[in-house]
Amino acid sequence: MPGSTPLILGFVISPTAPSLDGRRFVMESSTASAVDADSPSRFRYSEQDGVVWGDYDGDTVTFGRFVGTRVGDVLNVSFAHVMVNNGAVVTGTSASLVEGSAGDGVRLVENFRIGDVEHVSICVESE
Repeated sequence: MPGSTPLILGFVISPTAPSLDGRRFVMESSTASAVDADSPSRFRYSEQDGVVWGDYDGDTVTFGRFVGTRVGDVLNVSFAHVMVNNGAVVTGTSASLVEGSAGDGVRLVENFRIGDVEHVSICVESE
């Protein structure tokens, strides 16, 4: 149902952070690689009715895409991207916590897995 709030085990899970639709983020830090402060990865988000999707590029990534769901302030996505250095295609999954408010800006704390390795990154809202 459009505009509905997701239900888990009969409980309504309402997000406390604002929608990600139309928001842009830059990677601030990551355990997967050093982040180039002059050219960090840039992420563009869309969100509607509990579905999130978007694209990203920059730093070590030529281009990437993601798709998944949002329940409350938790995102679960699958992603694929192409590496700048060798053209390798990398796939994985991510669970992210959406933090912040519309007035203070939003940040994403991403826990992701590439292969058997767990990583954490922080992305902050940008203009």
